[in-house]
Formats: sequence, C-alpha cells, structure tokens
Amino acid sequence: MQPSALSHDAFVDRFGPVYEASPWVAEAVWPAAARGELDDCHTLAGAMRDAVDAAPRAQRLALIRAHPQLAVASNMAPASVDEQRGAGLDRCSPGEFAAFQRLNAAYVARFGHPFIVAVKGLSRLDILAAFEARLENDSDAEFATAIAQIHRIARFRLADLFASE
Repeated sequence: MQPSALSHDAFVDRFGPVYEASPWVAEAVWPAAARGELDDCHTLAGAMRDAVDAAPRAQRLALIRAHPQLAVASNMAPASVDEQRGAGLDRCSPGEFAAFQRLNAAYVARFGHPFIVAVKGLSRLDILAAFEARLENDSDAEFATAIAQIHRIARFRLADLFASE
C-alpha cells in the first residue's frame, strides 16, 4: 500500500519505527506523504533523512541514544533484534561478547551515546573492527558518523517495508 493511501495513524504506525523509537520523523513527513509526494521508497527515505538532518542537535542526539547497544541490549525494537541476529550478534563467543561489553562501555564513556553501525552485511569481526577504529574519532566526527549510519539503517528498513508490499 502506498504511503498516501494510509491514514495519519496508520502511516505513523508503519513508518514511525524506521528511525528507532523516534516516530517524530514520520510525523514530520506526514503532510507530504498525505499529498502523495512520498509514495516511493527513495523519495520517502530522502524526506525522512532531511527531517532528521533539519532537527536540532539535541533531538538528533536523542535519536542516537534511542538505539540499543550492540550485542548486549535488552528491550530492543523488533527490527533491531532482527538486524543484530542477522549479523550473528546473538551468537557471540564469550570473548566476542566480552569485547562488545568493553567497547560499548568505552564508547559511551567517550561519546555519551551508543555506537551506531548498520550491521546488515557485516560480520561480528567487521563490527568489532569498526568499533575499535571509530573510538579514535573526535566527538563531532563520530556524531556525524552515527547519524549517517542511522540513515543507512533507515534506508534498509524502508526497503524491507516497501518490498513486503
């Protein structure tokens, strides 16, 4: 079903979870969706990306903080559970699990938010290597990288939603 064919509530229910626990993104693009301007995946993804990028820094930080820590988080959104399972994060060896715990703690201590990476297509070792490398970033670079990764996750989620039609 095209986004323009949905009621406001149905649109927010369907597309609100695309940006982790942040339905404000879907709310921001609803007027254009209702007018039929966002009926394809690419256009909707761009509008949602633009809404996030135009948001105040504090709201973008809240979006980053809405994401779960990798391999150790509980109470994850269903999409996050599936994405982490797809990368094998539910099958970590004890050593890998300990590395994720150590890196999660170091990352949050350094940046004040969880490490964000679009895990689709990555192995546990790829993710651990990215984790280690990105701990060397400065705060502004890492904030920008986290937002870019969130947009990547959102594009994957939108593609899945449109493919399920």
